Amino acid sequence: MNETMVTLVGNAATAVEHRLTTAGVAVARFRLAATSRRWDKARECWSDGETSFYTVRAWRALADNVAASVAVGEPLVVQGRLRLREGEQPPERGGQRWFSAEVDAVAIGHDLGRGTAAFRRVVRARTDPLPPQRGSAEPAPNAGKSARADAAHFVESTTAGERPIASKVPTMDEARAAAITTTTTGMTTTPEATTTSEATTAPDARTSTEERTAAGV
Repeated sequence: MNETMVTLVGNAATAVEHRLTTAGVAVARFRLAATSRRWDKARECWSDGETSFYTVRAWRALADNVAASVAVGEPLVVQGRLRLREGEQPPERGGQRWFSAEVDAVAIGHDLGRGTAAFRRVVRARTDPLPPQRGSAEPAPNAGKSARADAAHFVESTTAGERPIASKVPTMDEARAAAITTTTTGMTTTPEATTTSEATTAPDARTSTEERTAAGV
């Protein structure tokens, strides 16, 4: 939370150095020259002041885009976190102390007050797996267990003598036995009716024939 955020306006003083770290992370580095401008009252015009140099570093996607977009001398606007470093040169080089101002950039762009630029969006492929979508045909976690439980219950009920609901419909053998029983019952009642009819009607018919013969008819 105590970081110092700065916005620098200047020109790219060196070419962009683009590389990958040992972990495979892209990083870009270049030097930015920022020259202050001031009003010269004696000459009544703007003049350049002192020039400050900053080391600008960018990471990951920003590093890739900077390497493909920035060239030496182009006007830039850089926003990032300011870091000050200091050290000492080796004795063979004089042993003097040095100071360096570095900026970890979060945004870099061209200064449109000094020219034009054309923006091109970069589309990168996704590398992380997508979450499962709703409505996808995936089996339930306990679907297999439920099916096995239903099958086991069916086998136990059949072994114990319980008949499934679907098997209570009369089978072909049962229907055929019922038809034979009905036919046999009809055959036993028909002869009795025929015998009774012959016993009641035959004597009357013979008597009437004999009486007509005797009378000469």
